[in-house]
Amino acid sequence: MTTTAVLPVKQLSDAKQRLRGLLSNEERNLLTRSMVEDVLVALEVSPFIDEILMVTSDVGLGDLACAYGATVMQDRGMSGLIASVTAAAHHLGSSCNDILVYIPGDIPLLAPEDLEIVLDGFGSTNSEEVTLVPADDFGGTNCIVCSPPNCLEFCFGKNSFRRHLEIAKCLRIAPAVLKLTRIGLDIDTPSDLIRLSQVLCHSYQDKVTFRYLLGSGILEKACPELLGIDRK
Repeated sequence: MTTTAVLPVKQLSDAKQRLRGLLSNEERNLLTRSMVEDVLVALEVSPFIDEILMVTSDVGLGDLACAYGATVMQDRGMSGLIASVTAAAHHLGSSCNDILVYIPGDIPLLAPEDLEIVLDGFGSTNSEEVTLVPADDFGGTNCIVCSPPNCLEFCFGKNSFRRHLEIAKCLRIAPAVLKLTRIGLDIDTPSDLIRLSQVLCHSYQDKVTFRYLLGSGILEKACPELLGIDRK
C-alpha cells in the first residue's frame, strides 16, 4: 500500500490575496513559502507518508519540494484547486491499495502526530474509504484522505466540508470526520494570521513560519503585545 500526500500550491505571486491590506507582495510570498516548508517538514518525517506530490507551476516552490524528496506535477492548464487535486487523484489511480492525502500548503502547525491520527488504521479494508478534517469553522476542508485516490469528487471552496459530506453520502461512502486543531487553522485573513502568531509564540517557535514572522517584523506589526511591546 502506498500513501501519497498531495500538496497543491498556486504561484507565490497569486498567494494570500486577502492579506494584501496587511502585508506587501514580498511578505505574502515569503510567508506562503515558509508555511509550505513547515508542511513539507511534517510530511517528510511522518512514517505514515510514503510519497509527497506537489502540484504547482511555481519553480521556486517546486525546487523547495524536491529538497524534501517530493515529486512535482506541473499545474499549467489546470484551473484552480479542484482541477489540481483531481488531476493528482487520477494520476494516482483507482486501486484500493493506494491512499491519497490532500494537504493544503497553509496549515503550518501540521505535525506528524496529526498525520498518525488521520492515517492510523485507514485503508484496512478493500472498500472505498474517506476521512475529512474540516477547517475550524467547519466551512472548508483542510484534509481529505481517500482510497482509492479517485473515489471522491472534490469540491473545494465555500462550504466545501458540507459538500464533501453530501458527495460521499451520494456515493454511499460513510466518511470519518476528525476535528484536529492544528490542521483546522489555515491562514487566509489577517485574523487568521494573528491567531497563528499567538499559537506560534506560545508553543511552536521551532517552526519556519515563526522564524520568518519574527525576523521579518511581521510578528511585531501584527501582534506587538506578544513581544511585550508597548505602543502607547
